[in-house]
Amino acid sequence: MTWQPYVLSLAAGVGIGVIYGLIAVRSPAPPIIALLGLLGMLAGEAAVQWIRGHNDVLSKCLHTKSFSVADRDVSSDDKRQS
Repeated sequence: MTWQPYVLSLAAGVGIGVIYGLIAVRSPAPPIIALLGLLGMLAGEAAVQWIRGHNDVLSKCLHTKSFSVADRDVSSDDKRQS
């Protein structure tokens, strides 16, 4: 993934913001609370895509506890009986 479009977009936004500030024009951008909501939506979408791509990690996290009797250590059972 190349970062050039993102850096260019950020630089353009900052540049326009500086120009708006210098000529005292109110920005037509939505309030910060709306931008934070959009950021949350993007983060949630990215999280779902990551989870879909890492099903093995998710299944290991959800199924780490095993209730299988065959997994028990037989030598520790023998020590308890002695």
